Amino acid sequence: MLETILFISGGEIFFIFAIALLLFGAKSIPDIARLMGKGVREFKKATNEIKRELEESEGGDIKKEIDDMSSSIRSGSREIQDNINKQFED
Repeated sequence: MLETILFISGGEIFFIFAIALLLFGAKSIPDIARLMGKGVREFKKATNEIKRELEESEGGDIKKEIDDMSSSIRSGSREIQDNINKQFED
């Protein structure tokens, strides 16, 4: 159903425009178009802001996980080095 909404032919657009012209009149159509444009702009702005916030929070979480993993790897490698050194000393 969504695919059929996205693919509107020229004749269908003309028909929709003619109906809008009859319902709202020629004077109010530019105002309606302006309001719709403003709404779309606000929607895009909000979605971009949400995306940015998600990317920032995910980036911080990922950095924390990487730091935790690297510290655990360092401590593990120190333990391995200590064990090898003890075996060679004995």
